Amino acid sequence: MSEHDQSSDISGTAQDPAPAEHGAQVSTGTAATKDTQAAPDPVIPELVIISGMSGAGRSTAAKCLEDLGWFVVDNLPPALIPTMVELGARSQGNVARIAVVVDVRGRRFFDNLRESLADLEAKHVTRRIVFLESSDDALVRRFESVRRPHPLQGDGRIVDGIAAERELLRELRGDADLVIDTSSLNVHELRAKMDAQFAGEEEPELRATVMSFGFKYGLPVDADLVVDMRFLPNPHWVPELRPFTGLNEEVSNYVFAQPGAKEFLDRYTELLQLIAAGYRREGKRYVTIAVGCTGGKHRSVATSEKLAARLAAQGVETVVVHRDMGRE
Repeated sequence: MSEHDQSSDISGTAQDPAPAEHGAQVSTGTAATKDTQAAPDPVIPELVIISGMSGAGRSTAAKCLEDLGWFVVDNLPPALIPTMVELGARSQGNVARIAVVVDVRGRRFFDNLRESLADLEAKHVTRRIVFLESSDDALVRRFESVRRPHPLQGDGRIVDGIAAERELLRELRGDADLVIDTSSLNVHELRAKMDAQFAGEEEPELRATVMSFGFKYGLPVDADLVVDMRFLPNPHWVPELRPFTGLNEEVSNYVFAQPGAKEFLDRYTELLQLIAAGYRREGKRYVTIAVGCTGGKHRSVATSEKLAARLAAQGVETVVVHRDMGRE
């Protein structure tokens, strides 16, 4: 999933309004008001800004949106984003969804992006930021595999460029509506994640990813909320349950027969109702809930399934991912 530098490229065509017919006359005064039809209100396009670490899959994410019918602009200077939205609004609905890939490689570019986002907010433009993240090890492997330098490494090493870019993008990552960690994803898996978020014709109020994981393999870097299920007895130490996973009914029954398990699920579900209401008020559409246990096989898997079912019953569109199941 290496990312190649590309020149500024516009995927799609914004149609200009048709010119007036030759010889047409426009009268002035009250007659013009009667004879001339009122111009339709401009349709402000939906906007997605794709950014993140170089080598993390920005181009793949953009290509996926292009395949879904989005008007994609690659490597657009941040200062031109409001202009792009205005051009889309003039297309009379022909350009209803715009995706902009922003490559922030300098402090001035980042300042321009911040100014552009403030301008869009003042104009009540609906915008979302998708941030592509990846571990340092994965990024180094990708740059080395294509034998290309990191755009910010200068005379230093690849890891120096990665560190500089990560620091530069820290604030933008914090403002992102959706963070996707591509460390362990291939191209097809990243496309599947993008499809899951953007393929629907109607946008739901809130989408949740419930991810089970094992603490011994590290915390998911794209988690918004983390749940630790290690306060429950580990089915790994029950010989007849050890070969199975939390998807097995016997394992799930064992987990939720333990003291405090069901009470925790009940109360955490209530807490998520409050959090989800706040996310909706703030316009946040995506949340990743990471549910962990020691190995990501038993307790976290069983809890993720139960929690996802409850969220779905509350009207939250939910996807379940078992990151580390089968990894042992």
